[in-house]
Amino acid sequence: MKKQIVEIVTVLLGKENSKANDIGLLLFRIIIGAFMLTHGLSKLSMFEELKATFPDPLGVGSATSLVLILLAEVGCSLLVILGAFTRLAVLPLMFGMCIAAFIIHGSDPFATKESALFYLSMYVVLACVGGGKFSVDYLLRKKLERLSD
Repeated sequence: MKKQIVEIVTVLLGKENSKANDIGLLLFRIIIGAFMLTHGLSKLSMFEELKATFPDPLGVGSATSLVLILLAEVGCSLLVILGAFTRLAVLPLMFGMCIAAFIIHGSDPFATKESALFYLSMYVVLACVGGGKFSVDYLLRKKLERLSD
């Protein structure tokens, strides 16, 4: 009985459970990717209306800026969900969130830029930890390891 209580308390206090961590990272990727994907699909569905008025912080034109953020919010979000090239896929998303938070909404109150900063922080986490075990990254890494043997 004492051993079971110790095991339960150890798990609750953070005993390393790699399978639970892997599942947690998979869920994290799917959730953050799906949430950003909805932003991108919304912009995509209004492309014609937005292309002339979309903010152009890089000086490349409104339509080009819209296409670039669509590539990030749709394309890179799909890569994040799949865990494919995760660390690379979050870079354009991080860049987009930096532009949104610090340039587009730079002079706005914190509440206005909070969403962009929240996404940015989630992408920083993914850049640090990668796609995890349940990802295309993991499968590719294993295949490369077999090829190098």
